[in-house]
Amino acid sequence: MRVKKIPERMCTGCMEMKPKKELIRIVRNKDGEVSVDLTGKKPGRGAYICKDVECLQKSFKSKKLERNLETTISEEIYNKLREEINNEG
Repeated sequence: MRVKKIPERMCTGCMEMKPKKELIRIVRNKDGEVSVDLTGKKPGRGAYICKDVECLQKSFKSKKLERNLETTISEEIYNKLREEINNEG
């Protein structure tokens, strides 16, 4: 029996490879709008972050999330992410 490969993505906060299902996706669509993608299926450029407040803060301080999405991210998106992480935990 073949072993199914689990897709992994890198967290922009801690820079660790983790299974895609354990991460939250942030996506920038072709119009430049940034949103939190809970389904993981929205079209556009995506970046991933752990469901951990520390990873979010690291990513925010180093602006890695902004670099990955190639755009500036509003405080509103960071607050929405923080809220989503707190709801998960």
